[in-house]
Amino acid sequence: MARTLYQKVWDLHAVRPLPNGQTQVYIGLHLVHEVTSPQAFADLDARGWRVRAPERTFATIDHIVPTGLQVRPFGDAMAENMTSALERNCRAHGIRLFDLSTGAQGIVHVIGPELGLTRPGLTICCGDSHTSTHGAFGALAFGIGTSQVRDVLASQSLALSPSRVRRIEVSGRLAPGVYAKDVILTIIGRLGVKGGVGYAYEYAGDTVDRMSMDERMTLCNMSIEGGARVGYVNPDRTTVEYLRGRPFAPPGDEFDRAAGRWLAVASDAGAAFDDLVRVDAAGISPTVTWGINPGQSVPVDGRLPNPSDAPAAEQAGLNEAFEFMGFRPGQPMAGTPIDVAFIGSCTNARLSDLREAARVVAGRKVSGRVRALVVPGSQAVRAAAEREGLDDVFRAAGFDWRGAGCSMCLAMNTDRLEGREVCASSSNRNFKGRQGSPTGRTLLMSPAMVAAAALAGEVVDVRGWLS
Repeated sequence: MARTLYQKVWDLHAVRPLPNGQTQVYIGLHLVHEVTSPQAFADLDARGWRVRAPERTFATIDHIVPTGLQVRPFGDAMAENMTSALERNCRAHGIRLFDLSTGAQGIVHVIGPELGLTRPGLTICCGDSHTSTHGAFGALAFGIGTSQVRDVLASQSLALSPSRVRRIEVSGRLAPGVYAKDVILTIIGRLGVKGGVGYAYEYAGDTVDRMSMDERMTLCNMSIEGGARVGYVNPDRTTVEYLRGRPFAPPGDEFDRAAGRWLAVASDAGAAFDDLVRVDAAGISPTVTWGINPGQSVPVDGRLPNPSDAPAAEQAGLNEAFEFMGFRPGQPMAGTPIDVAFIGSCTNARLSDLREAARVVAGRKVSGRVRALVVPGSQAVRAAAEREGLDDVFRAAGFDWRGAGCSMCLAMNTDRLEGREVCASSSNRNFKGRQGSPTGRTLLMSPAMVAAAALAGEVVDVRGWLS
């Protein structure tokens, strides 16, 4: 019988059915960071338990680590305490830690792929909702809570229920200036932030087939914002070649044997899906969120919606968004003034993202009204960008060039909005208070769009800024 990738990977990792109807599922890779792990390790120690599979557990510091001055001890006591706790726990349990001294530190969803830890056919979890990023490689990857972090540390397994699978086929050519970020914002805008509840999303179609791994990671990263716990792309030769030669990828002839297994987990021709959605890539424009969830977006050349035109069930949410943002129905998206421009996050802080933003920025200056920063996703991304001179391009334009970390995406350190500032952000969430200020306002868009907004001092169509 033809099967989906989801079914194949689930079956490979199913240990046994449980009395409550769930399945005990083995976890192939567990990623931990400094913020959601201290309580889990403390609970483990209190029970006298050991980490079951330390060789399948890898750690980094990313969420609260400062991106400015990265000298220990950190000036932020909480950042220092959380980092020290992770260091102690990793030493005690024999877990590999990628800290600032390794040259491999970075956002957990950036370093997993670039190190070759993320691979097709794995089950992957982390105490972070955007673990769905790793599904770009043909893995079943999902975020978990702190108590589940403890459970995986102790047993290398979880009690889970299977999801239905929705195939989202994106076909056609994306226009210049339209990126994977615009694709996923368009999908979420169409299906809604709760449209994926109970589903895994399989991204497919010739548009996705042509995407780089960085672009596929952007798609899968924001699956959770559409309500899906898992988003994945079937592995192909693009996947294989990305992984070839990575530090933790299989060596030599073993790699080619592994590649055959990886390709075999792709969904079979004729596999049945629970739902099918088709998206025309040619109809996608640069997209910007205007409200307080990632589904509230419009094309950059469009106008904000009128709540009275929406279904009754959606009107209260739209009115709440308008009240919080201080916008008005029908106003154009383009021309919205910004105060801050942030290029970073696990969604869009890889080398290709920085290259596209630098292409817009080169030879230009950031508006005098804008505070702008670029935060690479990892030490490796930062080093590669500096070898290409991208840091010089950003600095010359007036951007602040930072160390690797989550930074202003969730604002657990000093990278945060102040008061009612409006931020053009390449991150993944525009919730109230997400970027550090209870009244701060976030507009999600692609890194290239953020770069253009930083220069103009307002939301603009990046297509007019590309040479």
